[in-house]
Amino acid sequence: MIAAQVFSIANPFALLGWIVLIAAILLGRPFWRDTVAGLLWPLVLSVGYVTALSTGFASGGSGGSFSTLAGVRQLFTSDWALLAGWVHYLAFDLFVGAWIAADTERRGINRLVLIPVLPLTFLFGPAGFLLFCILRYVIPAGRAS
Repeated sequence: MIAAQVFSIANPFALLGWIVLIAAILLGRPFWRDTVAGLLWPLVLSVGYVTALSTGFASGGSGGSFSTLAGVRQLFTSDWALLAGWVHYLAFDLFVGAWIAADTERRGINRLVLIPVLPLTFLFGPAGFLLFCILRYVIPAGRAS
């Protein structure tokens, strides 16, 4: 299998994980939210990440480094390294989205807060996390439900 084929599998798989997460939130299914979408789905993506990373290293790598921006750019010249970076985002963004949903419930914050937060987390990971942290600070626990 080539990197482009794995990419074409990883993207819809991650999207399906987000659909499972949203359905679990709407249906009030904490097991599906926390364990399936929040743990198992990111774990499968993590296996894809490690596989892509290993394949990239096995094929000789790209000679880059983490010490300079140019070195990081060089790291991602390999399709397998680029794929690993992308799957890294897919896994962590879904994990963080599930954590946000669970934390919202734990704190008794109205689920409507998730309407802007989860899409932002899906598309721009840390920006969604930042918005949630701001809202979490502004909205007192247990008062928004």
